[in-house]
Amino acid sequence: MALVAEFLGQITFNLGANEPTYPTVVPAPDFDPDKDAARIETAIKTKGVDEQTIIQILTKRTYGQRREIAFAYERRAKKDMISALKGALSGSLETVILGLMKSTAQYDASEIKASIKGLGTDEESLIEILCSRSNAELLEIKQVYKELFKKDLEKDVAGDTSGDFAKLLLALVEAKRAEPSSVVDYEKIDEDARALYEAGVKRKGTDVKTWIAIMSERSVPHLQKVFDRYKSYSPYDMQESIRKEVKGDLEKSFLTLVQCFENKQLYFANRLNDAMKSKGAKEKVVTRIMVSRCEVDLKKIRSEFKAQYGKSLYQTIAEHTKGDYQTALLSLCGGDD
Repeated sequence: MALVAEFLGQITFNLGANEPTYPTVVPAPDFDPDKDAARIETAIKTKGVDEQTIIQILTKRTYGQRREIAFAYERRAKKDMISALKGALSGSLETVILGLMKSTAQYDASEIKASIKGLGTDEESLIEILCSRSNAELLEIKQVYKELFKKDLEKDVAGDTSGDFAKLLLALVEAKRAEPSSVVDYEKIDEDARALYEAGVKRKGTDVKTWIAIMSERSVPHLQKVFDRYKSYSPYDMQESIRKEVKGDLEKSFLTLVQCFENKQLYFANRLNDAMKSKGAKEKVVTRIMVSRCEVDLKKIRSEFKAQYGKSLYQTIAEHTKGDYQTALLSLCGGDD
């Protein structure tokens, strides 16, 4: 299992190498896993639990470092650190800390599983994850999903969704998106823009199959140019066309895709703002974005948030959350812009 995880780690590193990252959580300098493990052991054993120390250490270490701490803890305490944390923490803080003890792909896989387990599907979570992850991320999520749950992600998604919504998600899970190319094919851009127009706004009823094919198979830079070109055919931009043509989960999925193609970090900034704006902050959404993006692009999400809403993500989290949960999120946020 450890070997598989290391192998997966290498895959991600190689595949994702062309995508720049903007993490807020970076490797801690002068890292000493034994010292961290000892501090966490003491924090857990303290009467009433010293949550501050646990937060301080685990939100300021990368996943690789947290794993080393967990191994050191097990050697020291002769028990599993994740189980010990589970026993010591509760509520929203527990959710954040246990989320951080998973790799980004493990965390995404677990969130997908949770959204399709039991009665009723949490479509919103499913859409957010599957429509916003890159090919490399999706390939890794699929491998990890199989490893963790002994099931194929495709089968679980197919068993839990239906119609065109299912077809779109399955097309994304196949991870057939073309990689960005240095060659710009203007003819293909024009062809795709026209096909999107003719499959939607131009006709009565939508040819969803064409939309799915183009949006799940073309590279992101290509699609950005397609949406631009689309405006010369259609009186509406791509997002407006989607709103006019399809409804429900399919509409949400296509909109999420287009928003992520145009500016993924702005999409997450908007999600965070909406989640915190609602009465009783939608903690689930806030937690998922902060945990899943802190080692990917949270720094850039932060700057998009400030540009869009005129106040920092840090201040917004401080206003809408409280207690240890707030402390953990602010630490992951990594600074006030």
